[in-house]
Amino acid sequence: MGTIFKVRSLKTDRTYGIVARDLEDLMTKGCQKLQIPRQRCRLCLYKDGTEVHADNFSCLEDNCKLIFLEQGQQWNGEICYYLNKIFHDQNNEELIMIARQMLSDETEPRRKMLLQYIVQNTAGNITAENRKDDQEWFEGLESRFKTKSDYMRFSCGRRMRNYLTEVKSHAENVDKKVKEKYCAFVARIEKLLRQSKFNGCYFDRTANDNSRLCTDEGWFTCQGAFDQQECSSFHSINPYGNKENRIVFSTWNLDHRIEKKRAIIPAIVNTVKNQDTDDNQVEFFYSHLFTLANLKLVHIACHKKTEHNLTCDPPPINKIKKRKMKMSSAPPRSARKYFSHSAM
Repeated sequence: MGTIFKVRSLKTDRTYGIVARDLEDLMTKGCQKLQIPRQRCRLCLYKDGTEVHADNFSCLEDNCKLIFLEQGQQWNGEICYYLNKIFHDQNNEELIMIARQMLSDETEPRRKMLLQYIVQNTAGNITAENRKDDQEWFEGLESRFKTKSDYMRFSCGRRMRNYLTEVKSHAENVDKKVKEKYCAFVARIEKLLRQSKFNGCYFDRTANDNSRLCTDEGWFTCQGAFDQQECSSFHSINPYGNKENRIVFSTWNLDHRIEKKRAIIPAIVNTVKNQDTDDNQVEFFYSHLFTLANLKLVHIACHKKTEHNLTCDPPPINKIKKRKMKMSSAPPRSARKYFSHSAM
C-alpha cells in the first residue's frame, strides 16, 4: 500500500497527506498536489533539512513531515525557519507559541536548548521602555526608575561603584607612609569615574552606538573569557525583554582581563610609593578599572576565576612635561628683569 507522508512547500504553510510506495512515486504525487514543477525538484526533511534520496528513503517513518523545494530554494530546518521569522517579524506571539509546542515534543538536547532560548528571549515586551507599558518588568525595583534604560544605567553604575569601593578599601592594607598618597591618587581616579557618570551608558540601549555594549533593542552578547577573542558558545541575552532576563543578566560579569585584585591595585600601590604621579597614570588606572579597555562582558559560564597571569604596567611619569610645568611656574626671564628693576 505504501507509507503516509505529510508534505508542504515553501509557497504555503498548508500540509497535505500523501501515500507513496517509493521516492519516485512520492515526488510525482507531491509535485502534483503542491502544483510545483517536477524538474529539478528536491525533497528534504522538514525537521532539519536533510535531503531525501533513494538510499535513505526506506528509513523514513510514517507521518514523516517533508518539504518540497523548487530549483534554487533552500531549507535548513524548522528551527532556522522560525528563528528567521522571529528576527524579522514584529509580532512574535504566534511564533513563540509554535516554539513552545515544538519544545514539548523535542527530545534532542541541543535542539531543546535552542528552543528554550527562543522562548525565553523572545517572550516579553522588548520594545516597551516606560514603567507604565511593562509593569511586570519593574516588579521589585524602586519607584524612582521610570524607564528600563534608567534602571539598566544604574545597574551598570552600581557595578562600577562596587569596584571603586574595593579599590578604596584597600587603603587599610597599605603602609601608613603610603596610605595618604594612595588615597589621594584613588580620589583622582574617582573624579574621572564621576565625570563619566560611572559609565552607566554601557548597559543603556538609548546611549550612543559607540558607548553601549548592546544593540538599540537591548541585546547583549558574551565577549568570551579573558583569554579568548570571542564567546565560542554564542551566549546572548536581552534583559530589556522580561523580568526573568533582567535578573539573569545580573549574573553576567564585567570581568577585568588584567585582574583588579591581583594586578591593578598592587600596581597602584607601587606607583604612588616609588614616584610622583601625573594625569597619564591616573587615566591609565581609571581605564583599566572602569572602562572597556580592560573590561569584558561575559556569561557566568565563560567567567574563568583562575589567575589570569597578566601584568599591569602603568606608563612612567612624563618628566619632560613635569619639567616644563616647573619652569612655567616661575616668571619668564624678561619678567624677572622687569621685576628686579622695579624693586630698585
